[in-house]
Amino acid sequence: MLNFVNLDGISTLPKRENNTDKFSTYLMLNHQNGRLTLQWKYQPYLKRNIELYTQRNEKVYSLWRQQDKGNGLAQFWRTVAIKEFQIVADWEPANKQQLALEHLASYFEEKCYWAVKNICKYQNQEKWEEYLCFARVIIYDPLKLAEILYKYNLQQSNIETYVTTALENNIKDEMRVKKFSRWRMLSKKSDKELREALQVSGLSEPNISQVIFAKKYFKQVYLFNKVQNPARKNGQKWPDPDREDFEQAAQCYNAEKVLPSAPHEVSASTHITAKQMQSWMENSIAALQNYPKSIVPQWSLDALQTSSGYEAQYDIQEEALELEWHDSAEELGESQQFLNKKTSLSLREQLEAMKPESQKLLLLYYGFGLNQQQLAARLEINQSTISRYLKKSTITLLETLAGISQSQEWVKEYVTNWLKQDYTNPLHSDLIQATLVSGIKKLSLEEKELFQLCYGHKLSEIKVANKLGIEQTEVKEKLSQTKYKLQVNLVEQINVWIKEYLEKWLSKHYKSLIKSILRTRDNSGKKLEIEETINIVLNAYFPKSK
Repeated sequence: MLNFVNLDGISTLPKRENNTDKFSTYLMLNHQNGRLTLQWKYQPYLKRNIELYTQRNEKVYSLWRQQDKGNGLAQFWRTVAIKEFQIVADWEPANKQQLALEHLASYFEEKCYWAVKNICKYQNQEKWEEYLCFARVIIYDPLKLAEILYKYNLQQSNIETYVTTALENNIKDEMRVKKFSRWRMLSKKSDKELREALQVSGLSEPNISQVIFAKKYFKQVYLFNKVQNPARKNGQKWPDPDREDFEQAAQCYNAEKVLPSAPHEVSASTHITAKQMQSWMENSIAALQNYPKSIVPQWSLDALQTSSGYEAQYDIQEEALELEWHDSAEELGESQQFLNKKTSLSLREQLEAMKPESQKLLLLYYGFGLNQQQLAARLEINQSTISRYLKKSTITLLETLAGISQSQEWVKEYVTNWLKQDYTNPLHSDLIQATLVSGIKKLSLEEKELFQLCYGHKLSEIKVANKLGIEQTEVKEKLSQTKYKLQVNLVEQINVWIKEYLEKWLSKHYKSLIKSILRTRDNSGKKLEIEETINIVLNAYFPKSK
């Protein structure tokens, strides 16, 4: 933490040029060359909301143009934020009260800075960053900010002076109690919140996964050594960690990174030091402090939504890995569209080449959803025969898809290139890469270590052999065997995908066929029984069948 010897050591706050900036930006604190710098960063959705109101609301447009440092707009947003019952125009967002509070939080960022600077004239300047974080926690907590706004009296002072004074008083109260701790904030934040804050700060994979994994063990060590320490009385401020805490946390990280539960980005990384652990944790705190949403206490948002009708919106999307077969051509590239058309054409040709009995069986099974027992009763055939016919038909179609996929021809080269280029930073949204990561987790500890040395540490085969105390030829042979395991695992998974694809394709194909046939008939709105529908479709599709 920086030691500000005098007020001149506190970084200058950059000016915000216009009212749009004042109500749609937030502070970023950056440490560069041993000095803290401040800058403004846009919240795009707040900027869009300002533009919406200036275009659709004459009063807002007039206030927006005034040269009053934003006082008029602040009063407008305060009215919107605290008014219990109000009409929402058809063009206004449904969560306009929540947005009004966020506009005011953006506006009051400057008041946090000046409140802290005023306090630092007489108090400990070493705590400057901590005081600023505490002040920002207040303005980004909807309940606390709403409470401050309710108590404001327009006749006594302008809103800027009032909020600055309120923030100073809150900071002084915190200084007396001394309970606020940035280490407590770090410990209380979820992995999801930290991941978002790290992403916004500019960090990317594999570092994000490594930092989040490290935080897990730092938190365990820190809570045990410092917070739950019998020497610390209940209610006291959470103390700062020391070097021993970071060393123990780093040791835990290095010991646990080899476990199957560890993220691949962690398993593939090198050991870390206490210094690295400390740097990661301090950078995490900076990221959380710099991103407004990450410093908002979650309970406050929940309470606000429940009791006051505010609707908090998040732009975060959960990362999900699902097997999806897209139908929309807009979502697919040209090569994918071509492959889809080629696949569908090949499958249709294969279906048409089948005997009518097999086609009828597939139509009833996939189109109408009849199970094997129902098919056996309807067609007066033994159920085991039904099962054998279905299996034979699907194998023929699977062979068609396998011929298009040709996985045996490209998997070996793909795995080799992936290990060399993307082993330490896989793309989990890519199904093939995700499968390779899953395959690596199934390897033995010896095989994982071999991959880590060769592809994580980028060591030559000679250096790996020296490190493991074996011959270079043995390293080459073991590498080849382990890569083959990955290839086999990937081919097996590709076959699973092919089977899943075929199931989905057949269901969609036959249901589409049924709808097409029924659309050509005029049933005068009469609802058909399932048996009638089956007979209509079979007679239309197989005119000679009984």
